[in-house]
Amino acid sequence: MNEIFDDSTLTEVAHLICGDEPSLIYRKGYEIAGFFERAGWDDVPEYDSTPRHKWALELLKERQEDGTDDAEHAILRLANRLEYFNQQKEYHVTLKRLNEILVLDGRRIGDDGGQPVLVRCEAGFEDEVRQLPRVELKVSVTEVVSDPALAATVQLRLDEARTCYEHGAYTSAVIMLGSLLEGVLAHAAHVRAAGVRTPKPLGKMGLNDFVDFAYQNKWIEHDAKLASELVRHYRNLVHPLAEKRTGHSPNRDTLDMCWPVVNATLNDLAATAAAPLAVPHPQASANGERGRNSDTPAHRPTPASVARRRPGRGTASGD
Repeated sequence: MNEIFDDSTLTEVAHLICGDEPSLIYRKGYEIAGFFERAGWDDVPEYDSTPRHKWALELLKERQEDGTDDAEHAILRLANRLEYFNQQKEYHVTLKRLNEILVLDGRRIGDDGGQPVLVRCEAGFEDEVRQLPRVELKVSVTEVVSDPALAATVQLRLDEARTCYEHGAYTSAVIMLGSLLEGVLAHAAHVRAAGVRTPKPLGKMGLNDFVDFAYQNKWIEHDAKLASELVRHYRNLVHPLAEKRTGHSPNRDTLDMCWPVVNATLNDLAATAAAPLAVPHPQASANGERGRNSDTPAHRPTPASVARRRPGRGTASGD
């Protein structure tokens, strides 16, 4: 199905093609015809000395009325780096201006393997349309997951979740994030709690169990624990019946809330990588030391305190 653009969108796109603003590439009439050819148009007419903007706009409207996707191709050509050899500044100015125009029409330019694509988004002014919010991810996945093969899988899921987000596949993105979160917490429990009794066998623990276990051991902070419940809830929508029962599907707002949770958890896990296990051993009270366990909450390390003790690292927090 061809994209249909509002006339006002095409009017502004025609200005970008002509280069009628400072810092844009100025195109003469015959160069506009060449631009349309590079965009993949067939049978581009020769420039006929009509005012440049009027000529470009009429062609865009005619092609759209004819049911072709040529207007979309022209827009994507404006966002294509190949159009800007040795003109990096002009490329960035054009792309910024193009997104400001498109977002009013409910689209924006996305990226698919280095190629520009049109992505549906909430219509609004550019400064109102949210970019992916985040508690900044301050660490690499390999600082959290010591198994190289598992680290590569976790990184891939993180990348795929971002791709889903950028293309509006919000349910897929939040399911991917929940899977990733459970994976890194399960790895932490396996590596850090070796030989120590866990609430359940590791193979029978779910995301909620892993979150609670990590928090009890001060591997993650309280904000990450509370917020992880939101990710767990939406991750369960992998079951269509669960989504039907809730009567709500994940949207952009959902991801805007869930993504920072994952980043905060990864930050905390990296900061506490050297933290000792804080859960009391079942025999801890056998010596009559009730209330005197050295791993009481007052003595458990926090992510910030552990990070300060690690050589060469600054404080990493999930703020």
